[in-house]
Amino acid sequence: MNIHQIKNDIKSFAESKNFKKLIYAIGIVFIIVLIFQLGMIAGFRKASFRNDWGNNYERNFGPMRKAPPFMRDNLKEMPNAHGAIGKIIRIEFPNIVVLDKDQTEKVVVIKDDTNILERKDKVTKDNLVVDKFIIVIGNPNDQGQIEAKLIRIIPSPEEINLNMSEFNDKNI
Repeated sequence: MNIHQIKNDIKSFAESKNFKKLIYAIGIVFIIVLIFQLGMIAGFRKASFRNDWGNNYERNFGPMRKAPPFMRDNLKEMPNAHGAIGKIIRIEFPNIVVLDKDQTEKVVVIKDDTNILERKDKVTKDNLVVDKFIIVIGNPNDQGQIEAKLIRIIPSPEEINLNMSEFNDKNI
């Protein structure tokens, strides 16, 4: 065999249906591995947040009185690592503590680049007061806290229900 014939054999194989099937199979395997890896990364981040939050619980919230829901074995009760929806229960700037909808306390770190909104208006951190309801979106840090990117001040659930009943009364 000479080099010219080897080139022709390689060229004919590269143009064959078997080669195209091989390339598609490799592409599909690559996509499956990529999706699996992304799932592992997301799960790792969620588990890391749960671990960090648990390890830093006493430092963030003081001594435990009873085991909070995150320490139970039920994975459905794992806290959301990237945000919170609930009522502000303590303020010690740059941190605030939010009682989340699942009754867990989350420490939210307010940074200089955190956007704070009330309705459509941008407001300062001075508008954050105890008993206000907020939605927080951010990233977990290795102390079990959420570093806020966006905080939106929202009406309390009672205000929302009151407004809806007024709306329903007017439109009956």
